[in-house]
Amino acid sequence: MIDKTFPSAEAAVADIPDGASLAVGGFGLSGNPIALIQALLAQGTSDLSIVSNNCGVEDWGLGVLLQAKRIRKMTSSYVGENKEFERQFLSGELELELTPQGTLAEKLRAGGAGIAAFFTQTGVGTQVAEGGLPRRYDGAGGIAVASPAKDVRTFDVGGRTGDYVLEEAIVTDFALVHARRGDRHGNLVFNKAARNFNPLAAMAGRVCIAQVEELVEPGELDPDQVHLPGVFVHRIVEVGTGIEKRVERRTVANEGV
Repeated sequence: MIDKTFPSAEAAVADIPDGASLAVGGFGLSGNPIALIQALLAQGTSDLSIVSNNCGVEDWGLGVLLQAKRIRKMTSSYVGENKEFERQFLSGELELELTPQGTLAEKLRAGGAGIAAFFTQTGVGTQVAEGGLPRRYDGAGGIAVASPAKDVRTFDVGGRTGDYVLEEAIVTDFALVHARRGDRHGNLVFNKAARNFNPLAAMAGRVCIAQVEELVEPGELDPDQVHLPGVFVHRIVEVGTGIEKRVERRTVANEGV
């Protein structure tokens, strides 16, 4: 039997070196692999290049690594909930590769599927394709690093001719993901919307580390209910069902409305 379990989050991330690239699951704070993130923070790993939909908030999710200045570059589609992210980016301390959300998802999936690149209409006619998006500022209001222009080609798809921009796949050194349940072989089941970017991030990492709320024995998961097969997962650690989960913004209706 292939037993991929690790005794703790700390043990699971212990060999992630300075300068590593990571694909990290989550959408907002939903589905964040917070135990693995905190373990990475505690061991002092720095100079990280992280691919994730966003960067958490100041005191939770990937925001804790950002606050400690452990992140060199973020590849994300949304960064609007983190004031420290804004400060570091505008001051030139942080590099940002801003990517349309669907394109980011497909870049991760393509990397995991062994597809080198793909063409999409998303971004055609904008700086996404034409280049010039700020990736790093110089600290004085100028652009130190800008995005390059991308290859654009014309295709006839189903009788409709249009331009498409070439997007390259993403493969990272490691992936950190969160799942509701998993078995010792690494098969994972996610909980509703907490699935989000987690399967895609898992696929893109050369070494995928999964934290699960409940660890079960092989055969206990219904094969038809498995969302991500264990072939994509290399390490798995149980963090318990009582792990803290935060919400970015809680909105409730006024009484009687």
